[in-house]
Amino acid sequence: MALLRTRARRRDRAVRDQPPRRERRGDAPSDGTEPRPPIVELRDATVVYPGGHVGVERVSFALQRGEFAFVVGPTGCGKSTLIKMLIREVEPASGEVRIAGRDINRLPNGRLPHLRRRIGTVFQDFKLLPNRSVYDNVAYALQVTGGGRRDIGRKVPEILRLVGLQGKVHSYPDQLSGGEQQRVSIARAFVNHPPLLLADEPTGNIDPETSIGIMQLLYRINRTGTTVFVATHDREMVDKMRRRVMALDEGRLVRDEATAGYADESTSEFALRVRAEMGVGEGHTNGEPGEPLDDEPGEPDRPRAGS
Repeated sequence: MALLRTRARRRDRAVRDQPPRRERRGDAPSDGTEPRPPIVELRDATVVYPGGHVGVERVSFALQRGEFAFVVGPTGCGKSTLIKMLIREVEPASGEVRIAGRDINRLPNGRLPHLRRRIGTVFQDFKLLPNRSVYDNVAYALQVTGGGRRDIGRKVPEILRLVGLQGKVHSYPDQLSGGEQQRVSIARAFVNHPPLLLADEPTGNIDPETSIGIMQLLYRINRTGTTVFVATHDREMVDKMRRRVMALDEGRLVRDEATAGYADESTSEFALRVRAEMGVGEGHTNGEPGEPLDDEPGEPDRPRAGS
């Protein structure tokens, strides 16, 4: 009996001293998932340009996967600097810039192309290649990342349909309106279905009706799972979008408001609401007349963004 009691005590002690099951090496959490880091995270990031001008000062925030957020503020407040930091066109003098949990300023230069392939960027001045057609401008984004002819032949028509330019395949940039050029820029940025899309003043050079169409398109892209981050000074549009808004003033983050509680809208419902609230007449802004929008019958399954 004494021997049995000794063995029982040893067994109880071994069980008590064993770490909890989920802490054992190689075990996953009980729900089988690991918490994913934010797609974007800035930690006290400060940019100082040559000459001492401060672009942004001690900016901290995080964007979760699938968010749609704006950064607003007057000209020169640091919006474009913020966008450039996220693709490492400029580097912070202090602080950290993390994309999907990785400090991008610690990446070797040879890894920068890979980083930028995972981030779509839309510029105010479009940055289209003037001697290439709409098709070739979009295809170029796939060619530089090693896309094959078959892959390009499938993806380019698909993305041009998404942005409503399937009838402009052979047109050149100087044959397009400002809104159409911006759509080409968005198509090029999204053709690889990146998990993060950055847009720097995407409605800065176009009229209000066309601006709604561009925002409708960005909203539609966000609904595929891509995180969308827009720098703009278009306060009226931002107010109507009902999304998270951050404000910069002289390089400092002075406001960060999350607008929540609104019902999920289809792309069509979104466009109708924003037009009504801005007093802009109805019109087709995404696709040709009669072209189905997402959440309408007849459209194929929406592509999902990469992870």
